[in-house]
Amino acid sequence: MTIRQFLDQDKELVRIDAPVSSQLEAAGILAALDGKPVLLTNVDGGWRVLSGLCASRERIARCLGVSSTDLLLVLAQAMDTPAPPPLVPSAPCQEVVMEPPDLRELPILKHLEGDGGPYITAGVAIIEDPEYGRNACFHRLMVIGPREMVARVVEGRGTHTAWSRTRADLPIAIAIGAPLSVLLAAAMSPPKGVDELAIAHTISPIELVPCRTVPLAVPAQAEIVIEGRLTHRLAPEGPFIDLTETWDIVRDQPVLEVDCITHRRDAIYHAVLPGKSEHKTLMGLPREPGILRAVAQVCEVLDAKLTQGGMSWLHAVVKIRKRHPEDGPRAIRAAMEGHPSLKMVIVVDEDIDIQDWRQVEWAVATRVQAGRDVYIYTGLPSSSLDPSARQVPGQRATSDKVGVDATIPWPAEASEEAIAAVKQRFRRVSYPKVNLSQYLKPTP
Repeated sequence: MTIRQFLDQDKELVRIDAPVSSQLEAAGILAALDGKPVLLTNVDGGWRVLSGLCASRERIARCLGVSSTDLLLVLAQAMDTPAPPPLVPSAPCQEVVMEPPDLRELPILKHLEGDGGPYITAGVAIIEDPEYGRNACFHRLMVIGPREMVARVVEGRGTHTAWSRTRADLPIAIAIGAPLSVLLAAAMSPPKGVDELAIAHTISPIELVPCRTVPLAVPAQAEIVIEGRLTHRLAPEGPFIDLTETWDIVRDQPVLEVDCITHRRDAIYHAVLPGKSEHKTLMGLPREPGILRAVAQVCEVLDAKLTQGGMSWLHAVVKIRKRHPEDGPRAIRAAMEGHPSLKMVIVVDEDIDIQDWRQVEWAVATRVQAGRDVYIYTGLPSSSLDPSARQVPGQRATSDKVGVDATIPWPAEASEEAIAAVKQRFRRVSYPKVNLSQYLKPTP
């Protein structure tokens, strides 16, 4: 689904036609309407700004034409069966060429007084790695001049790997207002060499078009495309409020020099509000297939969820069908490998609904003994978004992590009959269901 198709179909869209400034005012409005899709139609004299497209799993599923329960499976299957999208000679994203290119002409939001500057937050960065091929991912981009931005490039990830390998500038393209499938795929973390745009095409078909000034291809239905080069010149990036709703530190990061800006007529600028619902859902949901895939290598996994309380990034709950006493700790370790930013993992049995935190907490309360079922790991690679993590400039952040095996405990030497008896003792009792209409008198 493209952004324009979303605007035509979504009945929950909140439309605001009053004049709005991109500097602080727009962010205030979007924050007040957090969780809802919002279209500001008159930003900085006429630009349209959309936010909240990906603010909920239910909306994402509806846009893709699948159920919420099938959404994770659809994303996981797309990761396993990527299909390269076709290339077309021309596209809507190049209807208008900005001459000369000037970032100040775009409605790039400044969110808070303490921000280092205006930030692009929904831009999908596309690069070509000489060994692993095309890579698409998100980078926050801080504007520092009419043709310059500073890109936050996370150490060890795709863009950083390609950028570190070359002494020359790295060609890069930024697609803003990309189709939903591109947004989801770009937030995934597939194995190196797997093309995120091919994953996007499997989720929902897309087309690509060659860029005008760099040897790359971008989603044809994007709203705005910025073409340029990621240089080896560094500049301070930040401060910035990130996923954890806390200030991220200021770092020296690569400067992106802009060579060309194209956009659709009457373009729509997509803005993800830092730390709010769309940011959490868009960044967290696409990581769950990676967790699912990793855990599937060690035991039978049924579901995985990054929790809202963990900012949809640092905490996860994994549901398994336990076959062996060690399946719980195996699943914990595998989940942390599938999403290295995880700081806490809770593993539960198949009778627990992981969408209901009360059931997860009940499993911890009734099935866990700390000395037996809690695992602590020290000094593991972690997320730079965690303000408590150990952070050294230019290196991957590290953190201590915890895993909780909240599955029903049973010994390895137990017989099937003994295991069944143990499981029965740990099951939650259910009362018989009744039809209350047979017993209650209608209200007069």
